[in-house]
Amino acid sequence: MKSILFLCTGNYYRSRFAEYVYNDIALQRGIAARAISRGLALERGESNHGPMCPVALKRLQDLGIKVDGRVRDPRQVIETDFAGADKVIALDEHEHRPLIRERFPHWESRVSYWNIPDRNPDEHSDPLADIVKNIEVLFRL
Repeated sequence: MKSILFLCTGNYYRSRFAEYVYNDIALQRGIAARAISRGLALERGESNHGPMCPVALKRLQDLGIKVDGRVRDPRQVIETDFAGADKVIALDEHEHRPLIRERFPHWESRVSYWNIPDRNPDEHSDPLADIVKNIEVLFRL
């Protein structure tokens, strides 16, 4: 089974959304693949309330993706997460490469980077839509 590790800063918004979307597409297409998600710096998520961002949960619901059971709390990435993944994707190179270089330098060369910054209500971007598009590309490769 192919495994993907999605990384963001707090494992609260982008990486969690990517995990659910990836796993749903794999399931729907009958592909033996599984994603997990982790955060690089959970301590920076002091403004995160609850186990997962309500905006991401709502978008999953809008996409028809069920979040079964109790939603888990964010998880900090550890060495075994990197070691167990066939592919590692950090959601925003500008934000996450420095964290990987500082905290997991020997894994830096194995990480692929997307350019999906965290949500910003003042901007007209849609990070969650960008994540869906990038995941669809992964399934075409």
